[in-house]
Amino acid sequence: MKLVGMILLGLALPGGMMLGQLTTGGKAPSMAEREKESGTAGSKLTYPTATRDNVVDDLFGVKVPAPYRWMEDLNSPPVKSWVDAENKLTSSYLDGIPARTWIREHLTKLWNYEKVGVPRREGGKLFLSKNTGLQNQSVVYLQDSLVARPRLLIDPNKLSPDGSVALADYSPSPDGRYLAYGLSQGGSDWIVFHVKEIASGKDLSDQVQWVKFSGISWTKDGKGFFYSRYPAPPAGQAISDQVKNQALYYHQVGTDQTKDRPIYARPDLPGWIIEGSVSEDGHYLAIALVNGTAPTNELFFVDLGDPAHPNVAAPVKPLYTQNDAEYAPIGNIGDTLFLQTTFHAPKRKIVATGLTDPAPEHWRPVIPEGESVIQSSLMAGGQVVVQYLVDAKSEVKIFSTGGAPMGTLPLPGIGSVEGLSARNDTPEIFYGFTSYLYPTTIYFYDMHAGRSAVFAKPEVAFDPSPYETQQVFYQSKDGTRIPMFITARKDLKQDGQNPTVLYSYGGFDISITPGFSPMLPVWLELGGVYAVANLRGGGEYGEVWHEAGMLSHKQNVFDDFISAAEFLIKEKYTSPSRLAIEGYSNGGLLVGATLTQRPDLFGAAYAGAGVLDMLRYHKFSGGDLWAPEYGSPDDPQAFKWLFAYSPLQNLKQDACYPPTIITTADHDDRVVPSHSYKFTAALQRDQGCAKPVIIRVETQTSHGYMPTDKRIAQTADVWAFLAHNLGVKAPPAKKGAEWPKP
Repeated sequence: MKLVGMILLGLALPGGMMLGQLTTGGKAPSMAEREKESGTAGSKLTYPTATRDNVVDDLFGVKVPAPYRWMEDLNSPPVKSWVDAENKLTSSYLDGIPARTWIREHLTKLWNYEKVGVPRREGGKLFLSKNTGLQNQSVVYLQDSLVARPRLLIDPNKLSPDGSVALADYSPSPDGRYLAYGLSQGGSDWIVFHVKEIASGKDLSDQVQWVKFSGISWTKDGKGFFYSRYPAPPAGQAISDQVKNQALYYHQVGTDQTKDRPIYARPDLPGWIIEGSVSEDGHYLAIALVNGTAPTNELFFVDLGDPAHPNVAAPVKPLYTQNDAEYAPIGNIGDTLFLQTTFHAPKRKIVATGLTDPAPEHWRPVIPEGESVIQSSLMAGGQVVVQYLVDAKSEVKIFSTGGAPMGTLPLPGIGSVEGLSARNDTPEIFYGFTSYLYPTTIYFYDMHAGRSAVFAKPEVAFDPSPYETQQVFYQSKDGTRIPMFITARKDLKQDGQNPTVLYSYGGFDISITPGFSPMLPVWLELGGVYAVANLRGGGEYGEVWHEAGMLSHKQNVFDDFISAAEFLIKEKYTSPSRLAIEGYSNGGLLVGATLTQRPDLFGAAYAGAGVLDMLRYHKFSGGDLWAPEYGSPDDPQAFKWLFAYSPLQNLKQDACYPPTIITTADHDDRVVPSHSYKFTAALQRDQGCAKPVIIRVETQTSHGYMPTDKRIAQTADVWAFLAHNLGVKAPPAKKGAEWPKP
């Protein structure tokens, strides 16, 4: 089960998913000149003092120094002083990069296009988000029909002038009367739910606090919703305090939160997640119980009775309680429940079961497990819609509830389907489609007519025709076949001199599929190559692929990433001095681990909000939820493999690491910033050559949220750093200028 806000996402990267590169447009600098100008020879930065104390942990008989333990106190004056000094150094360094202004201006221009979200239908109306281009946050609108004029519901840009108050989620009631929406400070995972009366546009008095890792699920009568919350953390410790004992509640509109009804809790499983979801017909409440980010879950249900007068006090009954597979309800017809499951099907299958006799031996097969993994599924117009991944590319098929093929959703090319949205009582499907070369376009599919039409298409100042995306396959260290997308000019010369960015994630069953970013046109127009490797640990080939990159097998992920770099070099797409790596969140861990294992292989690196101290990650915020993926440092066996690759503990004094930029956010309560603080301090101390190591700490932002102006600014800074340290000193003299040879 993938729960909203729970997993580590590397798909939306506040620091810039793609790392731009610039041409010099003139005489190429010599290697000596490049080293001198980039700070790699004779110009080592003077870093702020980071005190080292004498803390040593004894972990299963292993003495592990922890000299930066003081950096875990995020509110302490010494930490604030160090962060301020580091930000000052970073700002000074970036100010000295001539191409930085050009990067920001060009990126801003390309970012300025309308972006529309996939609509959802409730109460006969369409609800959708829209951003005119450079708005800090998308605005929520309502449409009475496909062609009606949108009406504004919530403009989060008016909530705070600097974008520090984030709109985190919203959900209309089934009757279209209310809109529940969540706000968070700085984009924190902590959310406060509010309720707006749609007709009048007025906010009611409702405030539901201490919500984290929770959706909003209304009862059919529109009088209230189910949500999950935690006990309030100690004062001043909301960002770092370890979360425990989530419980499911029901909130009735117009009442104080203290009156909310407890629905389900598991004090015997304090670290587990509880999520409630009401069926479309309003008859049932499904409750998923998940051990953190585990790929398995338990499933319970509540018969709410008459949807117009639901009995939220009805007993909770078990369906599947062995925690041996994924059990994800996708819809129901009467008391027949349709399930997406990995039970004896690691690539997933769809089955139908009666709620009164749910045993797997009595399931009715609907869609069997196939060669391609089922990424997601839902019910639409009385049929079953299944999204497959075929070598990390989307394909969507439609079946009857008996499993008969009913057609294939028309897609405009090779790419990714985003945000499938449909109802079982309406013959329509909304979906987004994107690829590396095409921004997300929203489509409407009429199931009766069997036709697809454009609902919203963006206009971007970018001509994709000179470029192409190819999929290649390479062998990892152990011989495993790994897919990789490479996007570049069609007439690319494979001479080993092309600036290349390699990105990946590799974890949590998350599939990295083709997607557009406004950073990519900047990169491609300047002759760059962009590569994305689909490493083990993701979900591209099902649970077996995921398991091959988790727990004791995590080293496979790093080997896959290193092998991707070696492939790009061997095939002469690039060379080590022209190759940058990037990753965010779990991908930041990927960069950190790879950086410590093969510092010779890369010309630059970017680690954004990385999980970098694998011996302490479980002690803060929701970190313990990741133990099913990484293993717990408190377990002696897991400690061995975590200690073997943890980036912080595997830095070597006087080794020469590539130029590295690290980013984090002061309100990041998913991967707390102390990870990045400690790693930066240690890397700066251990760096054995003059190649720079800097950290950029953003304020009033979080792990997955950053207002547009700050996102553009941080992206431009990351690009500028990497460009400068790969020998790029100025904007291109003309469009299409050749990349200077060293």
